[in-house]
Formats: sequence, structure tokens, C-alpha cells
Amino acid sequence: MNNAHKAIQLCSCNGTVEIDIRRLGDALALDAADLPVLHAATQLCGRDAAAFSAALGGAADAIVGCTQEAALLREVADEAGAASGLTFINLRDIGGRSPRGSDATPSVAAQLAMARMAEPAPVPAVNYASSGQLLIIGPAGAALGWAQEAQRRYGDSIAVSVLITGRDGSELPVRRDWPVMTGRDVTVSGWLGAFDVSWARANAIDLDACVRCNACIDACPEGAIGFDYQVDAARCTGHRACVNACADIGAIDFAAVGSPRSERYDLVLDLSEPALIRIPHPPQGYASPGRDPLEQSLALQKLAGMVGEFEKPKFFNYKASICAHSRNSKQGCNRCIDVCSTSAIRADGDGVFVEPHLCMGCGACATVCPTGAMRYAYPSASDVAVRIKTALQAWRAAGGRAPRVVFHTETQGEEVLALAGRRRGLPADLLPVAVHDVASVGLELMLATLCYGAAQCVILSHDDQPDAYREATAGQIALGRTILSALGHPASALAAVVGDDAATLISALDAAVAPAQSCPPASFALPVEKRGALEFCIDHLARHAAQKVEAIALPAGAPFGAVTIDKAACTLCMSCVGACPASALMDGGERPALRFLERNCVQCGLCVNTCPENALSLEPRLLIGDAVRRERVLNETEPFHCISCGTPFGTKQMIDAMTGRLSAHSMFASGDALRRLQMCADCRVIDMMKAKGGETTVFDT
Repeated sequence: MNNAHKAIQLCSCNGTVEIDIRRLGDALALDAADLPVLHAATQLCGRDAAAFSAALGGAADAIVGCTQEAALLREVADEAGAASGLTFINLRDIGGRSPRGSDATPSVAAQLAMARMAEPAPVPAVNYASSGQLLIIGPAGAALGWAQEAQRRYGDSIAVSVLITGRDGSELPVRRDWPVMTGRDVTVSGWLGAFDVSWARANAIDLDACVRCNACIDACPEGAIGFDYQVDAARCTGHRACVNACADIGAIDFAAVGSPRSERYDLVLDLSEPALIRIPHPPQGYASPGRDPLEQSLALQKLAGMVGEFEKPKFFNYKASICAHSRNSKQGCNRCIDVCSTSAIRADGDGVFVEPHLCMGCGACATVCPTGAMRYAYPSASDVAVRIKTALQAWRAAGGRAPRVVFHTETQGEEVLALAGRRRGLPADLLPVAVHDVASVGLELMLATLCYGAAQCVILSHDDQPDAYREATAGQIALGRTILSALGHPASALAAVVGDDAATLISALDAAVAPAQSCPPASFALPVEKRGALEFCIDHLARHAAQKVEAIALPAGAPFGAVTIDKAACTLCMSCVGACPASALMDGGERPALRFLERNCVQCGLCVNTCPENALSLEPRLLIGDAVRRERVLNETEPFHCISCGTPFGTKQMIDAMTGRLSAHSMFASGDALRRLQMCADCRVIDMMKAKGGETTVFDT
């Protein structure tokens, strides 16, 4: 463990948090060179502030066990020129304050152990650049009103344009300070700094060219033009007097109605009902606040702050070579595309393409990916596993028994947990672990948590989580429970709870009763590669299983299983081998055979969809033990030998099937043509040359 922090400043918060310096020191010291420097206080924010400042003097980095008074304590440290790198953690409400007088020291030790760990390696950044070009889309009154407000509030930082999509009698502003257009069939795509907006012109009068002289209004005999400078098509009878009145300006063109137009903008405020982009997580720089004026004001304020250059992590890694999306135009796996809440993933040939500017980092794509082609990188499952393993080691060293590990989001989840802890204290056996998004927690990390010594792995989500994420998590838990039950481990070791407030969360946690720990802690490091990580975890659980089984039947869609074959139908054409993205199916090398390695099979179905003889089918299951790592032959046959030179090529079954199917075809009516199908490529050419009376020269190489 690489510890970036050495000094630890703890506070009992006026005696409400148990601080046992000796036990904590023993739990956190992995070796003599790693002895932490711990300081305990009763009121860091009050009478112990001076001691806090003095204790930080010689430390380059420090952990402070308080988040409530972080601003004050940072100011104290800055004034003293003390530690430059302070990390604040909530030991009082998350872990430190336990109900019914339970021992909180193991939880405090585990939280400190995670806080002491160095940050994982940084990931590449995704960059955005916004110059403040804002397009407001919507009905005339609302769009024009917020355009005026945007200019009043933020005129120096943003440039407003308006696209009116509906008439409501609103007049255009007296001053023409920003472009105004009318449109229908509007589409918006892109992201912060690069929104492509397309529409069809909806009005004969080009509002951006119109000088608002009112000549058209005076000239129109039907009164079809108002002070919104739009033509009421229901009243216009086609006199076109307005066109003549505007001849010098040229702003009126009835033939232009419906003509396409597109522009690029940095920001979009969409006042349409329904919104133009209707996905759970729309792109950054786009806001659709609905009809509530307060929400519209807040959305404008948020967009006005998105001017400049920004960056975010590139949350994913993608390895196209093992992607099971498609092969040779045959459909395979679409799980990442279906689960993505930002529409960031699309099909791209045999693989997929992820637009990093749209990706919000939920990690659900990596969770549902059966092959590991899509991997979450912020941080990776293996990095999170190191934190959990280290925390559980400290937990046990401080005298604690197997806890419940609760995965939660860094912001919303931590806030709900803290509120619950403040009101009545979290259960003493709870170890919260923050991740960027709980949708990124897949089966490999759930099982690793159990393997490292947790009695239960709990996923905490919230009501605003997209349904696809919750279904993905539920699918992972269901698969994990099937495996655990078959091995004799308690299925309740995996659980999911929903909690948006303290009372609901406590009730849900109390209902998710933790079972007894069923196997000793593992020592392995979780591999980065997903399939390997699952294999390590399942092997450990099987080694300590109460029930010894050879195979576990799984539901359809599970990422483990076998391929069964109809040998009578299979011609060993090897189409399935070329389609398999995971190298689970292999040819026989020098002999005509189809080999299978079950540990690699992800049940994507590409082999089944590709097979021209419909000879293959899937059998979802989990093979336990060394058998899953042994190759086996699914089908083999004797080779067919060229009837001319005796060279083996193809298989006897394939050649017999081919000649049988083609014997009735007119092109193979002659015996010679059918006989050539039984020759190797070289002999076939020679035989054709002889039939034409030509001479054949054979070169000796």
C-alpha cells in the first residue's frame, strides 16, 4: 500500500466519537516503516485549534477526521503555513458514531486506511471549449423573455441567439441586440461547445434580416402580419403585397419556408415541451427546465457559468478486438448501447464507438459488458478492490468482525449516509465505500468484496437513478446470488437498497440483514481484466464452498456457458471460429476439428447466428474447477483427400454435402464440373486447363 498521507488529526467532536489511539495505530501500521502519526483532540474547531495548527507544522500531507468544519480548519492550517495537502473525511457521521454503544473503532480504522492510500493513476482528460454562444429555443414569449434576461445578467460573457418554435402573439424587442429566427422540426445533437442545431424555416419573414420598419404590416390587406413579424398562414391569401413592400430589404421569401438550416452553438437552453433531447442524462451545456420559471432561471444561471475551457476524466477504456457486438453483419451483444443513459455509445462496424464528450462516467456499460471489452477506468475495479482489501484488513486488525460494505455515490450517497449517521448513527458493522457511480460496480467487484472478508456487499442507489442502471445492478446481483446459493454461500450476501433520505435508508439497511461470513479472506489482487477477475473470485468461493458442485445452471443471457453442437449438421466450415470474439472456439490446427475453451465463452451468440448449418446452440452455465480451463473437441472428422493428387483439404462431410447440394444444378450437370469439386485448388486449375486443350507448365520450386 502506497500511503500518501502520514499525519492523522482526529477529533472526538466533544466526546461523541470513540477514539482509541492505540488500537487505531496498531490497525493502520502494516510494518515498522509505515507507523502513522496520530493526534486526537476533543474540539479541533475550538480549544484544540492551536494544537491542531502546531501538529501540522512538520507534515507535508495530513488527514483530518472532520468535514463539518473543513473551511475553518483549512483556514487555520493556511495561516500557520502548515500542511499543504489536507484530506477531510467524515468520521463522526459515517462510521464513528454508532448506535447502542457499539464499538466504532474498526469502522474508523477502515475509513482511515482508505484515506491514507495514494490516489490511483490519473486517466486521460476529455476537453471542452465554450465561448458562450447560447441558443434559446422555444415559444416566442418565453424564448424572447429569457434572451432579454440573459443579456441583462450576463451580457459580457455570453452571446444570445433565439430560435422561436411557436407563435403566441409576443412582440419582438424594440432593439435588435441578438439574432432571432423561426423554425420547426428542430433537432439538437452534440455537447458543451459543439451543439449542432438543425431546423426548417417556419416563417416567410427572415426575422434576422427584418429591420422592423412595419412596411409589410401596412401593406398586407388581410392583416396576416403582426408585430411579431410572422405571417399567419391561415389568414394570408397570397396577395404578396408584403413582398413588394420589402423589396429593398429582401427579408420576405415565401419560397424559403421549409428550407433547412443548421448552426453550431456552445450552449442550448431548450424551453420546448417536450424537450428536444429526452434521455436520462442529457449532455453538458444543454438544459431543458420545462415550464417552471424558477427552473428556467436556474438553468440559465447554470449555463452562463459554462464559458471557458473545461475538462473531465475519460471514464472508460475500450478494446475493440474482444467486443462481441457484431461479426460479419451478424448481431451479437448490444448491452452497452442499451444501458447507456447519455446515448454516448453507438454501433461502429463490428464494434462500438463511445463519444467521450457525452459519457458521464456511470460505468454501467462496463458492468454489463460480458467480455471486458468495455472497462471502467475512474477508477478501475482493481483499484477499488485494493481500497476495499486494505480497509477490511484494518477493520479486522482493529478487532472488528466481517462488516457490510456499502457502495455509494460520492455526493448524493455520502450525504444521505451522513444525515442518517447524524440522526441515529449508522450500524456499527457498516463500511461505506464511495465510488463515482454505483452503476459501475459489477459482479467482479461485488464478489471480490465478499472474498476479501465482507459479510455482505450492498449497493445503495436513489430514486432518480435511470431504470436501466437499476436493472443492470439487479441482473448482476441475481447472477451472483445464483452462484453463491449453488456453492452453499448465503445469497443474501449481495443486496441492493434504495434510500433518498435518512429514515428510508436506515429502514432499508435494517431490512438487508447481513449473513455470517462464509469464507476466509482472500489474498489475491483483483486482475484488471474482467473475466480473469471473476475467475479468481469464483475459484476462491468454490474452494471454500459448503457444497461442492461441478456445474451451476444459469439463466439465459448469463456471460458464462458452453456451446453444444449437432455433429450431424456441422460441416466444420469454421465460420463460428471466425465469429467468436473471445477465442472460445478454435480450429483443430493440422486436423479438421472444432475445439472449445469454456472459460472464454461469453454466450454472445455470434457463433450461433453465424453458423450456416444451424448446428450450434448455447448452454448458459458455470463450470467449476479445472474443467473450465481445459480445451475439449466439439467435433472432428476425417479430412477429404484430393482425388487427383491426394492432398488433404476440407472435410469429407463438407465435400459430400457440397456435391450433394450442387449435383442438381445446371452448372454442374457435367461430371467434370462436379468432379472438380473433389480436387484441391491446384489440381482444379490444371484440370480446367487440360479440358480447354491448353498446355500446363509446372514449375519446380
